[in-house]
Amino acid sequence: MSANFEAKKAVVEEIKEKISASKSVVLAKYDRLTVAEVTALRGKFRDANCEYKVYKNTLVRKAFDELGVTAFDNDLNGATAFVFCPDETSGCSIIAKAVKENPALEEKIVPKSAYVAGAYVDAEGVKKLAAIPSREVLLAKMVGCLQAPIANLAYVMNAIAGQKS
Repeated sequence: MSANFEAKKAVVEEIKEKISASKSVVLAKYDRLTVAEVTALRGKFRDANCEYKVYKNTLVRKAFDELGVTAFDNDLNGATAFVFCPDETSGCSIIAKAVKENPALEEKIVPKSAYVAGAYVDAEGVKKLAAIPSREVLLAKMVGCLQAPIANLAYVMNAIAGQKS
């Protein structure tokens, strides 16, 4: 077999490993991004332990097909970037925050779809995922809600003790 075929086969295996290891994969259309914009985006993704990569659509389609996922066939056309994420929401929210901070990016990077927890998510679903806070933020809010009644009780008990003395 040719060296080119073997190289493509290795890339497909690499993509399959990244998809399997990630909790979510975001597919985004990128168009006319400058080197500075791509570098800034890559830095934001790196800070969140995400990986921003550009692969040939045919190789990603082959990797998804080998994993038994065919829902992305319509999204794998044109210039497509792939963000492999260790959680469900970080890739979507980083793109949304980047667009919010720099409105010039609105037409340059647009989420097409995502693969989250083994399921296909369309562009509207990606926007909804971007609005969900991260797991850590949700846990902190839950702890705050659980802690509030105890803190209020302690405050009331302290006020009563202060009145009696």
